[in-house]
Amino acid sequence: MKRRDIIKGLSLLPLSGGIIGGIFTSKTVFSESKQKRDRRDLFEELGVTKVINAGVTMTFLSGSLMMPEVLDAINSTSHDFANMFDLQDKVGAKIAEMLQCEDAMVTSGAACAMVLGTAAAITGKDPEKIKLIPNLPGPRPEVIMLKSHRYLFDQAITTTGATIIEVAGPDEMDKAFNSNTVLALFYNAAGSSSVSHEEFIALCKKHNIPSFIDAAADVPPVENLFKYQKMGFDLVTFSGGKMIRGPQSAGLLFGRKDLIEAAKLNHSPHEAPIGRPMKVNKEEMFGMYAALKSYLERNHQQEWDGWLERIEKIKKKVTQVESVQGETYINPGPANAFPTLYVTWDQEIVKMTANDAQAALQKGTPSIVTNVTTKDGSKVLSVGVVLLRPDQIDIVARRVREVLKHAI
Repeated sequence: MKRRDIIKGLSLLPLSGGIIGGIFTSKTVFSESKQKRDRRDLFEELGVTKVINAGVTMTFLSGSLMMPEVLDAINSTSHDFANMFDLQDKVGAKIAEMLQCEDAMVTSGAACAMVLGTAAAITGKDPEKIKLIPNLPGPRPEVIMLKSHRYLFDQAITTTGATIIEVAGPDEMDKAFNSNTVLALFYNAAGSSSVSHEEFIALCKKHNIPSFIDAAADVPPVENLFKYQKMGFDLVTFSGGKMIRGPQSAGLLFGRKDLIEAAKLNHSPHEAPIGRPMKVNKEEMFGMYAALKSYLERNHQQEWDGWLERIEKIKKKVTQVESVQGETYINPGPANAFPTLYVTWDQEIVKMTANDAQAALQKGTPSIVTNVTTKDGSKVLSVGVVLLRPDQIDIVARRVREVLKHAI
């Protein structure tokens, strides 16, 4: 019997573990290791510094902190086996139901979703193309992007063997479509756009080419999860490890059913497609499902009000230092659209720059990561509050005040 037949045949077993779950119980296999794990501080053991993230969701800072229900989903499903074809289909169907779209899948981050979405547009369900990508014979597939939308992560597109065709304005975009065009990508967080969302979609539909929007960091607001497929984009991706607060290494790809089905064929657990190195484990799939469910059920106004209260609490303490002022800044988005505290001071009194303060906070104990941004031509210290644990709010307020006061 071939290996692939064995793998697919496993779908006959129950999702919760089947025969294996009956032989090895989670209690006998895992109880001892859990006790050992409870006694260990792996940060200390490995010499890794714990960081307080008073900034934004950044991959190099391990994204965001997972919600308790996400950790519960991961832990409760880690003791049994599952058929990954079956799990991806069923998790995807539930996510599609929640997002009110045709189909969905869990990917290893939004960058993986971009690879798989592009691959799906190139190969469809053709097994020969899936086998050969990114080295298909003939001219390279083309993906249309606006010049102002080029960014670091569009390398995910060229990973598939596609080439990016830059355009400016609707007329130039209209003329760029040809027999080699497979996809058009819209970068939602681009600073400027010579083609609106609606024009972009309309041109893609005119030429019968799929439209794809990268909205990785574009919640809040929660409405954005529904907004873009309702506009008419064929594929949408969001990061799972940012403000949805799922696993850092997970993401969402959703939209047109035929494209999602093709994306799955280009992904693990299939044994040799382009997406095989980007596999998602079962715990991440369960965790992403739990994270999205939690995010959609959350009281978003209450959460927003809580962020504003955090800002006021920190502002009250730091402005006790002479000349220091605090201002609530609301990022208009679409990425990182949440409130932040801007801290400024008279550098003739507090003798340090915003960059000096940022460095002092990061080098201190505890290590606190903040941002420096420009407002009205001047550098200001940006203190984020949305990623702080409740017990870290006073710590951040105290440390910012200490650093600034020390510079007087």
